[in-house]
Amino acid sequence: MRVFRDLEHLPAFKNAVVTIGTFDGVHKGHQKLISRINELAAQYDGESIIVTFHPHPRLVINPEDTSLKLLNTTEEKVALLSRYRVDNVVVVPFSRDFSEQLAETYISDFLVQSFHPSYIVIGYDHRFGKDRFGDFSLLDKCKEQYGYGLEAITKEMLDDIAISSTKIRQSLQNGDVSIANELLGHNYTVSGIVVKGFQNGRKLGYPTANLQVADTNKLIPGTGIYAVKVHYADQVYGGMLSIGFNPTFEGKEQTIEVNILDFNKDIYGETITLEFIQFIRHEKKFDSLEQLIHAIDNDKLETERILSEK
Repeated sequence: MRVFRDLEHLPAFKNAVVTIGTFDGVHKGHQKLISRINELAAQYDGESIIVTFHPHPRLVINPEDTSLKLLNTTEEKVALLSRYRVDNVVVVPFSRDFSEQLAETYISDFLVQSFHPSYIVIGYDHRFGKDRFGDFSLLDKCKEQYGYGLEAITKEMLDDIAISSTKIRQSLQNGDVSIANELLGHNYTVSGIVVKGFQNGRKLGYPTANLQVADTNKLIPGTGIYAVKVHYADQVYGGMLSIGFNPTFEGKEQTIEVNILDFNKDIYGETITLEFIQFIRHEKKFDSLEQLIHAIDNDKLETERILSEK
């Protein structure tokens, strides 16, 4: 899969089949759409192209809205799209100026000039251009002039995509990673840099890597204990993850801490990726450190059992 991030240096695509969207999560609903554009590309002896945006358009149009939580960073999304055999991904730098171009200009200068599409697959309710004037009917009116075919993504498929996205976010916020993973078609991941923490885990005999997630819009699953796989330096380790406020230690800030099984390296400043496998239990305040250690001992046994079956 080829990835492009600069509209000024795109190649001459062969019989391009283009679709446009945020593709956040690249979940099973998106995967049906990807299969369709790949099918059309094969039919027209061409290339499939997914056009997506960075930053997310809502962050540019409504920067004061802090409620948006994304299932993927752009890099995670690109990596997932490569799994599903898309030929090309174009990450368009999104800006207010881009959003305010006339709809006709969007078609002629962006879609046609950049991609010379043989086929465009777009949502029946897709809107684009200044004041969101552009829509499917405008693309339909222009198709003979510019020589592209056009196919609507049905309401049923778009509803399926939207419902899946909502369910995935809700499931993750509730800690139901098994449901989220099923809807995604792959396991949810969170990446970050290992930073110094309060060293509480070390005092308990379970040293942890404390994760700092750079993207504040990335959705972090709900508080609790999870079985995870830890990806570091092209290796995969088992891990016991805690997301929460360390109530036994009267913690005030949320932390993301993972005890990496059978691992003893100094990885401060390094990037690791957590792959969520299964929720184990909710966070709890214990009356003593002995009770907490006993609970963690049980969590480790449960983590090892879960990971042995995955």
